[in-house]
Amino acid sequence: MSCILNIETSTSVCSVALSMDAEVLFEKTSFDGPSHAALLGVFVEEALSVLKEKGRKAPDAVAVSSGPGSYTGLRIGVSVAKGLCFGFGIPLISIPTLDIMAATVCSKGDSRIVPAGGGCLYCAMLDARRMEVYAAIYDSSLVPVRLAAADIVDAGTYASYLEKGKVCFFGNGASKCKPVITSPNAIFIEDIHPLAVNMIPLSEQAFAAGKFEDSAYFEPFYLKEFQATVAKNKVLGGRN
Repeated sequence: MSCILNIETSTSVCSVALSMDAEVLFEKTSFDGPSHAALLGVFVEEALSVLKEKGRKAPDAVAVSSGPGSYTGLRIGVSVAKGLCFGFGIPLISIPTLDIMAATVCSKGDSRIVPAGGGCLYCAMLDARRMEVYAAIYDSSLVPVRLAAADIVDAGTYASYLEKGKVCFFGNGASKCKPVITSPNAIFIEDIHPLAVNMIPLSEQAFAAGKFEDSAYFEPFYLKEFQATVAKNKVLGGRN
């Protein structure tokens, strides 16, 4: 019987979920802005109180969303997760943030969103700044088609995928890209956030496989570098 405490703080949303053999014992989420420093400890304490009511002193592992995402949010989430692992003497599991988002969308199975017959790709996007996003592309089985990368989005950024078929874009980086990604094969899905409760299937799989991190040295995946594009005026030799 596995009991896992899941922590997600990669965006302005703060969430914690406690699972036991994939059953949700506790879940709490705040969409009220980046207040992780104040809320995360409270949510964790509430989750541990629920665990004590079940007659257990500690979870079997702590899973944390590992990024990319907010630098501050990730630091807070990982620091709390590592502290719990050291305090309880339990292993640390890391779940890539974009994987959490993709798993959320694929699990919905909404025929109004996903084209009949399959073949759709899924592009998880986290807002970075301006027209920059952290993004990864998956197939319907959550197999990465393109690993996480930092993109500056324009009309041609995902053209090679859109030319071949439908691509579902989602996450807090997708809405700002909608005006420039105008292909008829582009589908935009609203209100998809990386949440702790949606980490549960992935953290349970990692626990069963014994896929743990070194709590002493683990660091979040920030993915800061962006793919640079050359300004048109430089291509034209400085002419307007």
